[in-house]
Amino acid sequence: MSFVLVLLLALHGSALGQTLSSSFYRSSCPNLTTIVRAAVQQAVQAEARIAASFVRLHFHDCFVNGCDASILLDGANLEQNAFPNAGSARGFDIVDSIKSSVESSCPGVVSCADLLALIARDSVVALNGPSWTVVFGRRDSLTASQSAANANLPPPTLNASALIASFRNQGLSTTDMVALSGAHTIGQARCTTFKARLYGPFQRGDQMDQSFNTSLQSSCPSSNGDTNLSPLDVQTPTSFDNRYFRNLQNRRGLLFSDQTLFSGDQASTRNLVNSYASSQSTFFQDFGNAMVRMGNINVLTGSNGEIRRNCGRTN
Repeated sequence: MSFVLVLLLALHGSALGQTLSSSFYRSSCPNLTTIVRAAVQQAVQAEARIAASFVRLHFHDCFVNGCDASILLDGANLEQNAFPNAGSARGFDIVDSIKSSVESSCPGVVSCADLLALIARDSVVALNGPSWTVVFGRRDSLTASQSAANANLPPPTLNASALIASFRNQGLSTTDMVALSGAHTIGQARCTTFKARLYGPFQRGDQMDQSFNTSLQSSCPSSNGDTNLSPLDVQTPTSFDNRYFRNLQNRRGLLFSDQTLFSGDQASTRNLVNSYASSQSTFFQDFGNAMVRMGNINVLTGSNGEIRRNCGRTN
């Protein structure tokens, strides 16, 4: 990410009383990035899928009342058990382990919200994706909202127009939305999230390659099998690259919310898909910039919130 973008973010944050900075922990926790990078690499080497789970945790955190680690709070009626997260959000135990290591080195210093942002970046890098400058200074929430998670997290049934509106509500552009959707170049999805695409009824603009459809039916039968998993990018599911966008051009997007970016009625998203499919470097640049902007949504700073010592509960 360019110095100019970092400066603009810092100025934007200052105007809102926010002071996110890449050097926030330089003195107070100098070993932070080393600790997190090593832990993430170890986790991804053990299971490549966890990288996508970490990125998803950061995304699902930021879209619900801002990037404040509210998704990490344990509780039956909190965000972890909202419909978009229940049974699919994962990696909490590893985040807790990383937090414990950081606490051993720098007790009471690093927020769980900042950890999620850093873990997400290092997860992408671990699967050969782009890097970007992570800014710090977020603080952790004192509450979590299951109802806000149910309302704000975009489901896989949204068309391109609805996705644009959902991301705009978070202050993110169409370019940000399509670039961030490219995170689906890694990870897997449950059968229940795309079963309707295989057996109908079909939504307008929902086009799927027939051979791809047939290949998915063996792992996602018309009855039962709702928790069975399929890769979001069938070509290179454990490599962060631009193949996801090429899949969309070939009508091999797994989720409706993926394929609609190319097959739907929005020329703006289709043009971006074509751009990223032809230039991985353009995708990588836009993805990193979008992750920075997403990580700046409604952050708590200063005396707001707290620095949790255990990410699963408030102090």
